[in-house]
Amino acid sequence: MPIKDAAWHDRMYNNRALVPDFAEHFEHWKTASEQARQTLKPRLDLRYGEGPNETLDIFPAKRKDAPVVVFIHGGYWRSLDKSDHSFVAPALRDMGACVVVVNYALCPGTEAQPVTVPGIAMQMAQACAWVWRHIAQHGGDRNNITVIGHSAGGHLAAMLLACDWKKLGRDLPAGLARKALSISGLFDLSPVRKTLFVQGDLRLTPAHVRMASPAKWQRPRKGVLYSVAGADESAEFLRHNRLIHQAWGPKTVPVCEDLPGLNHFSVMADLSRVGSRLNVLAKTLIHQKPV
Repeated sequence: MPIKDAAWHDRMYNNRALVPDFAEHFEHWKTASEQARQTLKPRLDLRYGEGPNETLDIFPAKRKDAPVVVFIHGGYWRSLDKSDHSFVAPALRDMGACVVVVNYALCPGTEAQPVTVPGIAMQMAQACAWVWRHIAQHGGDRNNITVIGHSAGGHLAAMLLACDWKKLGRDLPAGLARKALSISGLFDLSPVRKTLFVQGDLRLTPAHVRMASPAKWQRPRKGVLYSVAGADESAEFLRHNRLIHQAWGPKTVPVCEDLPGLNHFSVMADLSRVGSRLNVLAKTLIHQKPV
């Protein structure tokens, strides 16, 4: 049995070290995102709040009253940007969705304005509340919202299923977000706290771990989560994928799959590949009636 020391945690969680050509994936994301913005002419940098990075981009659907997809990017809650992820919009829009790509503040923030993972989760709840209140003006159906996230974004997408929306706003429906797709998500932050290369920025405390580990919670009373990972990801990422299925059960997590031949970054290309398993799962969830 391996010794789970700092070096082991870094091996399990440092995806850039695990995927030598990660920079090529990032460059492709950047180029494809620039092309998507040029082609689709989205509404950029709309503010959903007054805090740092509280902006979003909207790629309207081809028709009115379209199902809505809120996409949350990854980057270990400390890097990357919504502008790096516009590339998800064309495929999701081809599925008939109105696509919203959101930004959030990055850890660790500043001494004056520190940023924590629970704080980012609250930002994402506020972003979804803004979407519910305003998306009809952009052709979206606010009663059919699906949240999709990659890596850290997959973690945040799962957290939104358990949000108490009435505490956030009395006008908000209890079931504001009832559908989520987590791609390579993390659901227990205990080992992440022991991973030195990110903990320096995340500064996770035991309280943060309790507040932001969906696998430690009771399953949401309503809603559905599809959870997938690339089959070529580390043993820990594959364990997290199974963990949320075990914690929340098959009723809430009816899909829990390791997608063959894909790593932590190439899995995102599959979202846009028509007919791929991930593409089919996303389309199915988007058009599924909220439960």
